[in-house]
Amino acid sequence: MKRAWVVVFAAALALSVTALAQPPEGEEWRSLFDGESLEGWENRSGHEEIWQVVNGVIDCNPRRDLPGDKNLWSTESFGDFQLYLEWRIKATKGEYNMPTILPDGSYKTDDEGNVIVTPTPNADSGVYVRGSSKAQVNIWCWPVGSGEVWGYRTDPNMPPEVRAGATPKKHADKPVGEWNAFLITMKGDRLTVELNGETVIEDTQLPGVPEEGPLALQHHGGYHEERDDWDSAASLVQFRNIYIKELD
Repeated sequence: MKRAWVVVFAAALALSVTALAQPPEGEEWRSLFDGESLEGWENRSGHEEIWQVVNGVIDCNPRRDLPGDKNLWSTESFGDFQLYLEWRIKATKGEYNMPTILPDGSYKTDDEGNVIVTPTPNADSGVYVRGSSKAQVNIWCWPVGSGEVWGYRTDPNMPPEVRAGATPKKHADKPVGEWNAFLITMKGDRLTVELNGETVIEDTQLPGVPEEGPLALQHHGGYHEERDDWDSAASLVQFRNIYIKELD
């Protein structure tokens, strides 16, 4: 009986691995990560210990105390595209004074106008599109959910409709430790983000976004070796199954 269970388990595991390795449905998708190396990606900081391939996934070992641009950049640039990638938060460190984001992109305040914050375990990363840190699709533990576009939501010079559009319509994240899937569509200056099959950002305008540029997996915060402590927004993240389809 035990042997039969092992055979069934092994078959199910093989099936799940095969399923994960398949591109999204439709034509013209191509892989940006081979599951074995960082070919096609550039670690501009030169600190190889930060980004490595571990057990078939891109693993971030975040280090806040090391110098340089610690994001992981694609060597190719893209204009209009659809990007599919899976990500998960491995763990959280410390507590972040987390505000509540309202549907218009502003923060919830008390009767005296002070932003209300709640210390909450957190991690933080994201995906830069077209080489722009301003056009970052966020990955984090905030109640509003991942997919938020910080650089546009928090820019007071942006029109109200842009700031509201950069705010997720719903929280679609899975719990810390579980895998999530982004489907990011950039066409012109319009962005749509689906998270785990739910549309969280829909055709929102990103005024001034570059017409073309590389992707980046964000290194936000991390470990301080000299202080032997962690930021409360460390990029304890992993990525896998990264596919792109360039749009005409």
